[in-house]
Amino acid sequence: MALVVLLVTCGVIALVLQSERDTSAEARRRSTAVAQTFAHSPGVLAALRAPDPSKILQPLTETARRAAGVDFIVVMDTGGIRFTHPLPDRIGKRFVGEIGPSLAGKVYVESVDGPLGREVQATVPVENADSEVVALVSAGMKVKNVESQVTRQLPIILGAGAGALVLSTGVTALVGRRLRRQTHSLGPDEMTLMYEHHDTVLHSVKEGVLIVAADGRLMLANDEARRLLELPPDVEGKLVSELPGLEPETKALLASGREATDEVHLAGERLLAVNQRPTDREGGPKGTVVTLRDSTELQAVTGRAEVARERLRLLYDAGLHIGTTLDVLRTAEELARVPIPRFADYVTVDLADAVLHGEEPAPTATDMRRAAVCGIGDDHPLSEQGRLFDYLPSTPQARGYGSGRSQLVSDLAAATGWRVQDPERAEAIIGYGFHSLITAPIQARGVVLGMANFWRAQKREPFDEEDLSLAEELVARAAISIDNARRYTREHTLAVTLQRSLLPQAVPEQNALDIAYRYLPAQSGVGGDWFDVIPLPGSRVALAVGDVVGHGLHAAATMGRLRTAVHNFSTLDLPPDELLSHLDDLVGRIDQNEAAESAAGVVGATCLYGIYDPVTRRYVMARAGHLAPALVQPDGTVTFPDVPAGPPLGLGGMPFQTAELCLAEGTQLVLYTDGLIEDRRRDLDLGMELLRDVLTGHPARPPEETCQDVLDSLLPERPKDDVALLVARTRTLPPDRIADWDVPPDPAAVAGMRDAVSAKLEVWGLSELGFTMELILSELLTNAIRYGAEPFHVRLIRDRTLICEVSDGSSTSPHLRYAATTDEGGRGLFLVSQMAERWGTRYTPQGKVIWAEQALPEAVQQPVPSPAAPQAPT
Repeated sequence: MALVVLLVTCGVIALVLQSERDTSAEARRRSTAVAQTFAHSPGVLAALRAPDPSKILQPLTETARRAAGVDFIVVMDTGGIRFTHPLPDRIGKRFVGEIGPSLAGKVYVESVDGPLGREVQATVPVENADSEVVALVSAGMKVKNVESQVTRQLPIILGAGAGALVLSTGVTALVGRRLRRQTHSLGPDEMTLMYEHHDTVLHSVKEGVLIVAADGRLMLANDEARRLLELPPDVEGKLVSELPGLEPETKALLASGREATDEVHLAGERLLAVNQRPTDREGGPKGTVVTLRDSTELQAVTGRAEVARERLRLLYDAGLHIGTTLDVLRTAEELARVPIPRFADYVTVDLADAVLHGEEPAPTATDMRRAAVCGIGDDHPLSEQGRLFDYLPSTPQARGYGSGRSQLVSDLAAATGWRVQDPERAEAIIGYGFHSLITAPIQARGVVLGMANFWRAQKREPFDEEDLSLAEELVARAAISIDNARRYTREHTLAVTLQRSLLPQAVPEQNALDIAYRYLPAQSGVGGDWFDVIPLPGSRVALAVGDVVGHGLHAAATMGRLRTAVHNFSTLDLPPDELLSHLDDLVGRIDQNEAAESAAGVVGATCLYGIYDPVTRRYVMARAGHLAPALVQPDGTVTFPDVPAGPPLGLGGMPFQTAELCLAEGTQLVLYTDGLIEDRRRDLDLGMELLRDVLTGHPARPPEETCQDVLDSLLPERPKDDVALLVARTRTLPPDRIADWDVPPDPAAVAGMRDAVSAKLEVWGLSELGFTMELILSELLTNAIRYGAEPFHVRLIRDRTLICEVSDGSSTSPHLRYAATTDEGGRGLFLVSQMAERWGTRYTPQGKVIWAEQALPEAVQQPVPSPAAPQAPT
């Protein structure tokens, strides 16, 4: 009991002393913390620069003093003159205490006799942005307040000591009884021998062993545990939470007492596999036994394997996700997206500007355009996508582009060569946290196409040589895809250029139709869709639209051949069905000629050909495997006329049939190819109904707006097939611009016709053309009466030219020839060809028409006025 009393007394004294020491230390710590916090508070420097700092700082210090639990916070200048004090009358007076160390930039704690009494105070400097001391802040507590805290703690300490005395007495008795029971009444010699055996085994094993009591104290540590954990000799008996050198996670595990199996914890540079089990399962004392095993080498091997596995996975993903399209920009974006965030925080891809257009890149890193920017955030200072660069020779991009070798910049802040490109942006990049860069050339087939830049920022470790090799392999896989996309872009551009050169560049001038058109190539490549507007004699206009199945240069070239053939056949002024027959024979011959060289012929070509006559308002058309046109009537209704469907061009053996329509003035003809209404998501009938819905109810809409509305409503954002669309609104030639006469089969009637024509020309104000027209009419009408058959008819049309037509019931066509000196005839057509601007013959079901055109004087060249736009029905 005496021993216990002595121990308790010593413990109480020690606790009192410790409490006083801790309380004093707490006062010093709190004073220092409050002074430092206020000195670094936002707005303090601004307040010190104010005209009256005390007015701003005094309320702030008093509020902070009450919140922090200190007795005073004093702000002073470098001369020690106070700006603030709990006693306002002390403001402006010199501070009581030592300020020299604080003026040197140090924190100084002291005990002084101040205005409030004996005080413990801490003085800290206030520094500006240039690290100059511009003021001082002191905070502290009165000593009597510190001592009062010790006095308040003393009853608790004494009560705890008394309780410990009583508890110790009871525990001593209980421990004695338990000790005798646990030793099984063994003698000292036996206990010694057992301990020696236990100690020998415990310290010989190559596995660390710890025994931790229920209260978290380390009871035992063998030699291997001391080595692994680097424990000091006197560690036993200490709380595991106080053991030096242990990681917080390891301390928490040892103190928790929970079971653990092969948990990996860090101890210095070692990785330990920790197992922990409780010791009271079979009635033993409460606590835990812990075994430690060094698994550093195993973890290192496992870590390297995991790194290799992750890199292989990244390369595998790159193979899957890079190069999914033949678009250069899309492929560059895929290259920038795949490594984030597993390999880099940000990736930028710079390509030679020529590569984006399918051309060969330049030999130097000039005209480099940023093709892609990807990263873990959007607030980065890297240059935006689309910017054009001329990299300076000192930059890693220029060095890598010129040499074809990757460049590693492990420390961007220390490197200087890359800063000269854009110093301001370089500072922003460093300030954002970027610290490491790999720039790798995108090289394919011996040509450098651009540079891929991998950036790391913030908490990531810098790039190393292994990362450099991974970046090179990653870029190498993407380089082939980018080069393939570049080559495709070049070929696609060539094909589109060829195709557009084969299509009409402008609508020819004519008065029969108001024309608007659109051609959209497919995203996957050029196709064989085409259209044409061909003026014909007699103010008529031919409209053609066709489609060659397939894509690529072959389809575009075939389309050009068909369009040229249609132009050539139309000069013969053939009816639509005959023209398609000739076109069908031509396609068949093309297929036969190309069969030996290529299996891809022109099978699948379609065509719709029609002729509109503004004088009679007749529209005659025929189609070869093509879709019927849509007609928008002046009342806003839409119909699809029943045109006999002939076979596609090139099959042969089947005749083509025509359909003839009489169109009201203002009717809109809508000709199109199948790419407009056919889609994988809908069938043909649904597409035609959608087209009907777009066209219905808009008779007054101009053809240009009709084209745009149709494309916006029916086509997806990226059409799979090319589309040709032609919209024509009909006009009618006014009756006062047409004159026609039936002529009796008598040569004497020619003189009367000359007089009638001259009179009509006088009415039209074209009397100056009278002599020439009389001569042309005399020759054509005389030949018709002499060599042709009844009935005879003369028609005069005033359009963009003056047209004279002589028709008869014979199919015999005159031919131009040179008459011999002794010939009495044969000179008439020669005179006609010399006097007329153009002349020719066309055949009709009733016979033929011979026509001749004369140019009108500029003063009377007035186009036919457009018809009034029809109104939609109400």
